[in-house]
Amino acid sequence: MTVKTKALDVLEREFLSLRGKIIEVAAALDRISRAGGECKDARMDQLRRSLELLSQPRETADRAEQVQLIFSLPYDPQWRQPRV
Repeated sequence: MTVKTKALDVLEREFLSLRGKIIEVAAALDRISRAGGECKDARMDQLRRSLELLSQPRETADRAEQVQLIFSLPYDPQWRQPRV
């Protein structure tokens, strides 16, 4: 079995679920747009950046990690220190 065949097998298995999730994201973005007014919010920027990342051809399979980093806070080496 070639790598291409394996990739096609994964696509066959995942396609309907992925399609549904993408439609769900599109519908949510439509609802935000139709709500009117400006939506200047850092979360919208995170969504846009994530979608841009996903739309780019990738040689490696680290997209989930990269998207997670977009939604994550920067590492704080003092996170265990009590806040005063």
